[in-house]
Amino acid sequence: MTETTQDTDKRLVAWVRQAAPYIHAFRGKTFVIAFGGEVIESDIAQALIHDIALLDSMGIRLVLVHGARPQIDAEMASRGLTPRFHKGLRVTDADTLECVKRALGVTRIEVEAMLSQGLPNTPLAGGFLRVASGNFVSAKPVGIVGGVDYQYTGAVRHVIAEEIRADLAQENVVLISPIGASPSGEIFNLAWEEVAEAVAVAIKADKLVFLCDAPGLIDKKGALIDALTADEAEDLVAKKTKQAPELLRVLPGSLRACRGGVGRVHFLSRFRDGAMLMEFFTRDGIGTVMTHAPLARLREATGADVGSILALIAPLEADGTLVKRSRERIEMEVTHFSVLEHDGVIVGCAALYPFSSEKAAELACLAVMPDYREVGYGDQLRTHIEARAKKLRLKRLFVLTTRTAHWFTERGFVEEGVDSLPKSRRELYNFQRKSKVLVKAL
Repeated sequence: MTETTQDTDKRLVAWVRQAAPYIHAFRGKTFVIAFGGEVIESDIAQALIHDIALLDSMGIRLVLVHGARPQIDAEMASRGLTPRFHKGLRVTDADTLECVKRALGVTRIEVEAMLSQGLPNTPLAGGFLRVASGNFVSAKPVGIVGGVDYQYTGAVRHVIAEEIRADLAQENVVLISPIGASPSGEIFNLAWEEVAEAVAVAIKADKLVFLCDAPGLIDKKGALIDALTADEAEDLVAKKTKQAPELLRVLPGSLRACRGGVGRVHFLSRFRDGAMLMEFFTRDGIGTVMTHAPLARLREATGADVGSILALIAPLEADGTLVKRSRERIEMEVTHFSVLEHDGVIVGCAALYPFSSEKAAELACLAVMPDYREVGYGDQLRTHIEARAKKLRLKRLFVLTTRTAHWFTERGFVEEGVDSLPKSRRELYNFQRKSKVLVKAL
């Protein structure tokens, strides 16, 4: 069936509205975006630059860390040199270092040139990206490891975070190449993955994004993992779960970054056009995001959450599932509510109304965004409300429902008569709605 223009328009409008909370949340945040030299040689290099320009236009502060492995290999091949690696790290002798300097210099200039475009009908039209580069990273030699002398292969010694922040504050896009000098003036070849990690930790980036050779991390069954904690990722490594080669290279540094203060680490496919936009501005994303703590969290509601609660329950009020509540009532009763956040966006809520004299409480206003109803968020909210009731030493939890009785009975609630309600609640019972009364012993 062919999609009509009207269908396309509806999808566009829905996406923009869905993206709005993320656009607001990301303004002024700092993202470190890291990618290998393969990206520069790919067909989507220009599209990536367009996406970077779009992120910049939204007020996101950007640091780009690029690699140049294929460019270095090509330069070495043109000089009749053979690349040498040990444990995934290039061994850099004097001749190789010359190739590294040339390849990195050319690659950096190419990236700067793409960022400087302003052709009509592109995201770069009408805008100007100021690009700042410099000696932000100092280096030290890796030395001899396992009997192998890495020579001019280096490790990050120090990141001058205050200079990077100063450039970001001036609305510059900071571009960093994986090469650094030591205090003695020697030049060292660095791994772009390590540079990205060190920079992200030093500037306390909100996001560290790796564009890799796979859509994200996978579990033992080969299914994409959309979100996990650093501990869960470490468990994947310990169990030797098969992952794409480039992901395996960036994973150890990602773990350190996540535990070193970086807010989120994202793993995205470098082959997917628009991967960052779909990851950042849709609820489910398309890659893998790693956090220090679980992405979803339950907390008690505050006055600032009233608008989000009203938006959650409005569709259920419209179809008769919930009784309509005014904004004033929600504001007065907001302390009864708990909310569930997913990546900073409130996607579910529920309320607890205790009747302490009768050792009972009502579970009300349980609502979850449609996109999250299949991932167990409703159960998380129900369990949380039950725990709140137990903490108050209440013995029974009841719910009044017209359309979701089966969901509650599957979770231990039993249908009873209206007479089982606390007296004060029984007096407010709406006989026209004929809500079923379901009770669960605590």
